[in-house]
Amino acid sequence: MPIDPNAALEITAFEWVPPFAQGLVRDLRPRWACEEYGLPYKVRLISAVERPTWYFQDQPWGQVPFVRDSEVGIFESGATLLHIAEKAGALPPVGSQERAKVLSWLLAAFNSVEPFVMEFVNCTVFSRKEEWAQLRKPSLVETLTGRLSRLETALGDDEWLAGEFSIADIAMVTVLRALPDPALLAECSTLTAYVERATARPAFTRALEAQLQPFAEHDPKQQKEGV
Repeated sequence: MPIDPNAALEITAFEWVPPFAQGLVRDLRPRWACEEYGLPYKVRLISAVERPTWYFQDQPWGQVPFVRDSEVGIFESGATLLHIAEKAGALPPVGSQERAKVLSWLLAAFNSVEPFVMEFVNCTVFSRKEEWAQLRKPSLVETLTGRLSRLETALGDDEWLAGEFSIADIAMVTVLRALPDPALLAECSTLTAYVERATARPAFTRALEAQLQPFAEHDPKQQKEGV
C-alpha cells in the first residue's frame, strides 16, 4: 500500500543509515505489518546521527520505530506490531490458544533469539578487534546455533510459526535477517526456506523498498557531490 501523507498512523524512521544497516532498521517491522494488513501510513523522518532532542520525549533512547496513531503513541517494535495487528483485526480472539501462540512466538523472537543475534553482530562486526570479542565468539556461536536448531525443530514442516502468517513471523524473520554470517543460517535449511518464503511476500518487498528510498535521497555522499 502506498504511503499516504494523510494517514492517521505515522511511523518514525531514520532518514539515512550507513549501508551495512540499510534494510535492517527496525521500522521495517511496522512498515511490513501495515503492508500485510492494508493499513495506510505516513512517515516522519529523523536523523540517526543527530537525533532531535524533542524525539526523546517520544522514544526514551532515541531509537526507531515510534508509531503515532492519532492520539496514541507506541515505542518498541514489538509493541508497534501488536498495535497494528489489533488495529487491523489480525490477532486471534482473546483467550484462544491461537492468540497465545502468536504472542509466545512474538516475544520469543525478541527475548530468546534476538539478544544472541545482536551479541553476535557486536562480536563479529562492531567489536571484532577487541580481545574479549574474540574470546566470547566460540561459546556464543555454540549458543546461537543451539537456539537456531531449537527454532528449526519447533517450526518443523509448518509454513509459519503460529498457523497463518502473523506478526510473530514478521518479528522472527527480521531477527534472522540480521545475522551477519549467512553460514549460521545455512546450516538450518528449514529456517533458510522460512526466511526466503517470508521475504518473497509482496508486502515485505514493498516495506523494504519504502525503507530504502529515503536512504538514497539523503545519502550524505550524494548530497555532497550535488553541492
